[in-house]
Amino acid sequence: MHVPAVTFKTRVRNEALGGPNPFEWKDLTSAEIFAGKKVVLFALPGAFTPTCSTTHLPRYEQLYDQFKALGVDSIVCLSVNDAFVMYQWGLAQKATNVFLLPDGNGEFSRKMGMLVDKSNLGFGMRTWRYSMYVNNGEVVKTFVEPDFSDNCPTDPFTVSDADTMLTWLKSQA
Repeated sequence: MHVPAVTFKTRVRNEALGGPNPFEWKDLTSAEIFAGKKVVLFALPGAFTPTCSTTHLPRYEQLYDQFKALGVDSIVCLSVNDAFVMYQWGLAQKATNVFLLPDGNGEFSRKMGMLVDKSNLGFGMRTWRYSMYVNNGEVVKTFVEPDFSDNCPTDPFTVSDADTMLTWLKSQA
């Protein structure tokens, strides 16, 4: 399976703009993220949420050098949040290694077959929690959390974690 062709709406810093908000919109395509690269992407239901903030993102940050040593070009954290929320979450998390990618409309998640309804939590449509290893745009391995469903009463977090992905990558080396 090839990753879906999507254009993400991101924000980038442009010091030439000056002022308190020196950011501008930048479209970023799936091809720009994945083509010619080895990428670990992990998806989570929301910035600032408990598991995502205390475990999921921080552990990928901690193990970044080990992923790089295994040939991974980048680690991407995807969430159905807008670019402003992802930016502020990155600041709050002091994320410097993992690229936080906003899937604001849920288009990538929907095309991956991972968009679920989390209205039971007041979240609306969000991505299911999963991770994947992508080589040059081709999905090589995915780890999808169990109980995939709309309005799942739990938030499983057993296989999309950084340690599971790292262990798998080591087994492939």
